Amino acid sequence: MGRPLPLRADFDAPALRRLAKRSDDANQARRLLALAAIYDGSSRAEAAKIGDVTVQIVRDWVERFNIQGPAGLINRKPPGASARLTEEHRHALKAMVEAGPIPAVHGVVRWRLVDLVQWFWEEFRVSVSRQTLGRELHAMGYTKLSARPRHHGQNPEALEAFKKASRPRWRRSGRPKPSASA
Repeated sequence: MGRPLPLRADFDAPALRRLAKRSDDANQARRLLALAAIYDGSSRAEAAKIGDVTVQIVRDWVERFNIQGPAGLINRKPPGASARLTEEHRHALKAMVEAGPIPAVHGVVRWRLVDLVQWFWEEFRVSVSRQTLGRELHAMGYTKLSARPRHHGQNPEALEAFKKASRPRWRRSGRPKPSASA
């Protein structure tokens, strides 16, 4: 088995303990305390017990600490998958939504997400889900609009007559009558 990685020389155990005490991140404080034990002469196995991890993880902490200092011991957000849509895709999508569909060409009278997903595939050969496209459109400031349904047998004259015959929404109530017990 090889020799353990040495720790940086510009820190010592008391300095790491002070940093751990001032840290707002509990995980960083735990890691700093484990490394402070190594500075004090404890074995990596003892530091792993202090940090409640394996020796391999302590070695990873030492590598990150040596490269980045105490900031390297803060949990980082994983990078995740890269975005499927580029700025070129977003501009084309915005132009397409603004222009609206051409019924003879696109076969629809209004855009639905499934239609835009299909158009996106045909145009760029990039597969995007409806949820992703909806999220992108929402980020661009678009919202889903749907027309209020209207029954085919609805009579406009009857609606107007009903509106005129309806009572006002509120009326001022009269003075309360005194109760019999008063």
